[in-house]
Amino acid sequence: MTGPHPPSQEDGGVPVPPPDDGRPANAFGQPLPGAPLPGRAPLRLSPKVLLIHPVRMLPSLLLPLVGVLFVGGFSGRSYGWAALGVVATVAYAAIRWATFTYEIIGDRLETKRSLISRSVRTIPLERIRGVDVSMPPMHRLLRLAVLKIDTGASGGDEEAELDGVTLEEAERLKAVLLHRTARAEAHVPDLAAAAGPEERTIVSVPRKWLLYGPLSGAYLLTPFALAGGAVGLVFQWGDDLGFGQDTALSVGEWLWTHPYLLLAAALLLVVAMPFVGGLMYAVFNWDFRLKHRDGYLVAERGLINRRSVSLESGRVRGYEIVDGLAERWAGVVRAWAIVTGLGDSQTRGQLLPDVPRAVAVEVTADAIGPYRSALRAHPPVARNRRLFRAVFPWLVLAVAAAVLAWVTGHVVWWFLLVPALLLAVLGVPLGLDRYASLGHGYDGVRLAVRSGSLRRSQAVVERRAVVGWRLRQTWFQRRAGVVTLIAGVGAGKGGYSAIDVSETQGATFPAEVTPDWLRPFIQPETPPPTG
Repeated sequence: MTGPHPPSQEDGGVPVPPPDDGRPANAFGQPLPGAPLPGRAPLRLSPKVLLIHPVRMLPSLLLPLVGVLFVGGFSGRSYGWAALGVVATVAYAAIRWATFTYEIIGDRLETKRSLISRSVRTIPLERIRGVDVSMPPMHRLLRLAVLKIDTGASGGDEEAELDGVTLEEAERLKAVLLHRTARAEAHVPDLAAAAGPEERTIVSVPRKWLLYGPLSGAYLLTPFALAGGAVGLVFQWGDDLGFGQDTALSVGEWLWTHPYLLLAAALLLVVAMPFVGGLMYAVFNWDFRLKHRDGYLVAERGLINRRSVSLESGRVRGYEIVDGLAERWAGVVRAWAIVTGLGDSQTRGQLLPDVPRAVAVEVTADAIGPYRSALRAHPPVARNRRLFRAVFPWLVLAVAAAVLAWVTGHVVWWFLLVPALLLAVLGVPLGLDRYASLGHGYDGVRLAVRSGSLRRSQAVVERRAVVGWRLRQTWFQRRAGVVTLIAGVGAGKGGYSAIDVSETQGATFPAEVTPDWLRPFIQPETPPPTG
């Protein structure tokens, strides 16, 4: 058997040209590993970034500068020290810019920094899982971008970030890194890529769908998060701003003695929830576009900070469709990709913001693949368990409040009894909805599991992504005759659960999805014939 040989004009193939960067190439036209770029010096970030770094450092310098002015009595010397601090900050940023370089050498990306000690970080191209390009406000004004290279590591030690490249350089690096990653994994020359990357828009989210933003629970809490952050800043920087923590505590005690003001503030935050939440949602998801470009799924979004996230299609193993209670009433869902080796998957793996369910099903089928089977119902005992959990705790609280109200005669216990009874009644439809949300299935190519009510999630995973099965059964589940079946997946969350399936389903479903794994345990080997 002979090994592969490069195509030539004699055998009807197309000759592979050498790399256009002048590096030595192998028989397939690929650059030799480690071959340097002849005559090309390492690259630096754009010098325009020197206008950004000092501004970023101003918040950390603001309080010390104000302190210097106050201590010096606003004299000429104090102004001189303040100016010296600003000049030192600019000089430090300039030195960091001058001592940082990057370059692609053969099959790896190298970044070097030699400020005090020399530091070299090497990232093999084959380990690159994606390249993100974002443009914060100041970067957009200067036509710069932040390029982050994701290697699938959980931390930042194995990732690289180029903060301050031009838009043209960011697009060039993105195309080069992703293209060379694909070629390194394929180990064959890609002649079609010479014509440029193919791009197809899968979906472009209309702006009118941004009105669905207030239905997302995470964004609705934005006003409370802002209020909590303001209170935290007061306690942290109170002394530097001229009033100590004692003053802040005194204000808090005064507000506590005027509960109507606290109630008015709480009502104001509640009223602001849909408006502020919708505004933040629109800022983050403005002009959302999902594209298929040169073997990658590319999601672009953002109004102030425009961000582009690339996910390698060959590493996508499925998707997860999520909807909350309010979103389900409106018929909208969100979608995430399930990708192997993806860091920060909850942020980087987003495929769709809130869109109509029919659109999400169509887009995920186009981008990843459809799921063509109905979900199987779980046993009735699973419904009883859902109802018990949703109703019983509130009934116990109501009974305890009723007993205390009868024994003590205090009216305050009635304020606990009535809400507890109301929540117990509301627990009935909640438990039924949680049971209706349970389901699992397999269509011959992909398996699906679904659970949840206030946050319902359906994960669709390719069969090839399943790396193992795990059965979990608590003491209460053993008495009820149900189990939790977990499909171990080498992507996404690492495992997806079918909750409270029957023991029969827990045994037959893995045998249906991965029959080859269980066949040696079910069919004993035939003994060899004896002479």
